[in-house]
Amino acid sequence: MSDVIKKVLPKPRGIRQTMSDLHIWTGLLVGWVLYAVFLTGTASFFREEISQYMRPELAVQHQAGDVPALVQRTVDRIREQQPELTQVSIQLPTERKPTITASWRDPQAGGRGFKSVTLDPISGQEVSARATRGGDFFYAFHFNFHYMSGLWARWIIGFCAMFMLVAIISGVITHKKIFTDFFTFRRRKGQRSWLDAHAALSVFGLPFHFMITWSGLVTLMVLYMPWGLQSLPTPADKAAVTSEMRFMQPTAPKPAGVPATLVALAPLVEQAEQRWGQSTVGSVQVSNINDANARVSMVQSQTAQVSTTPKYVVFDGVTGELLHTKDGSGAVATTQGVLYGLHLGRFADIETRWLYFIVGLVGTAMVGSGLVLWTVKRRSKLPDPEKPYFGFRLVERLNIASIAGLSVAMVAFFWLNRWLPVEMLERAQWEIHGFFLVWLATLVWALVRPAKRAWVELLAMAAGLCFLLPIANMLGLGQGMQSSLAQAGWLFLSFDLSLWLLAIVHAAMAWRVAKHQPPRPRPAVKKRPPVAAPALTTQES
Repeated sequence: MSDVIKKVLPKPRGIRQTMSDLHIWTGLLVGWVLYAVFLTGTASFFREEISQYMRPELAVQHQAGDVPALVQRTVDRIREQQPELTQVSIQLPTERKPTITASWRDPQAGGRGFKSVTLDPISGQEVSARATRGGDFFYAFHFNFHYMSGLWARWIIGFCAMFMLVAIISGVITHKKIFTDFFTFRRRKGQRSWLDAHAALSVFGLPFHFMITWSGLVTLMVLYMPWGLQSLPTPADKAAVTSEMRFMQPTAPKPAGVPATLVALAPLVEQAEQRWGQSTVGSVQVSNINDANARVSMVQSQTAQVSTTPKYVVFDGVTGELLHTKDGSGAVATTQGVLYGLHLGRFADIETRWLYFIVGLVGTAMVGSGLVLWTVKRRSKLPDPEKPYFGFRLVERLNIASIAGLSVAMVAFFWLNRWLPVEMLERAQWEIHGFFLVWLATLVWALVRPAKRAWVELLAMAAGLCFLLPIANMLGLGQGMQSSLAQAGWLFLSFDLSLWLLAIVHAAMAWRVAKHQPPRPRPAVKKRPPVAAPALTTQES
């Protein structure tokens, strides 16, 4: 009798079934945001290279050179052009960013009263290039979005990142044989193939995915948990804590009003290099020029260490005396800085940066395959796959626009950089406007076209745009592969080759979708009446 009752009563849900539901729904609800954040964040690992690619006029080759002499020469030339100059800041060139960025306070400049120029490190002359946000747009978008308050954007992304952590942990619990399944891939098995691909992509970069999600939350921990900082009694205490984590150099004193001659800067840069190492000075700021209270501050480049905790020195701008140093932070701030540095990857050499990029793409594919798996799994259970219910259709169309549509929008961003007139007003903003307009157009396309055709057409469009852009560069800008080989412009060459590789990937995806056969409608199954448990007799009870 007890066996009959066990068959009738439903089995209690286990921990793996509960975790499976949690994994599915947490991944779906924020999956579209996470996909965009992962993809644009992955592109940001080559932020400087993208910016240089989008400003082909700045074909400057990086040369290590004499950094102290470079700083002295740059400041002297700016002072010759701006005799009334009182403050100047210089970002020194690196292998990834071979130009100098100089900015100074200019009362006649718009905005916050600063003027910024790009200088050739060899000649010291200003170099002009098309206005563009370049890779900075992808970097800012992946944590700040656009057209909305940065505060709200970071709260939304933090919420989604928390869901991502839940999805990662619940996914590991759900797949008890996840590492075994990593070596198993069953081709042409419909839902089973998608699940195998999703598991393999998840395991391949699991430590990286956890690190990049967790460290992303840590970078904004003061925003999400501000109570400790808010409990400090004075603004000075809050500034001291913040300076442990972020660069906040001591505020220069007010001008004394007493004329004085600025000290030679080259010896001061040499002192900083003796402390940190050769070519490790990232930026130099000179305040209160020609005044007795002049100050010279130098900050160590973030490429010289993993942690982003600041290291800097401050000199008296008249006597050259070393006034203040910061060579490290406390254990908690350093831990936060290491996690932040691992998230940004600014310390990475070219090989490590490519590893970041490849594993980041794997993470993007993991999120995308999870979104597609949701529809594949449920389509097979529909009475008529050709006529799904509204919620299913909405998820499917959002998947198309979020995955294939974002690829089209990102490559269109590069095309707009080449197409828009160089003299156009607000040119950089219109590149960004165009990105969002194209992305919106892909959503409209996904809504009005049959789902399968929309996948194929948008993936094919992304493939075509990626394939044709290097050719357009070669024909229109003289900065194509032939010119790159002749001038040893390896950045442009590798970028063009990467675009062709992405074209092949998108074309293969379009071909696979075109060949895919949807499941046949399931025949209606008559429900059997439930089996009633036999009544218990007096003897059995």
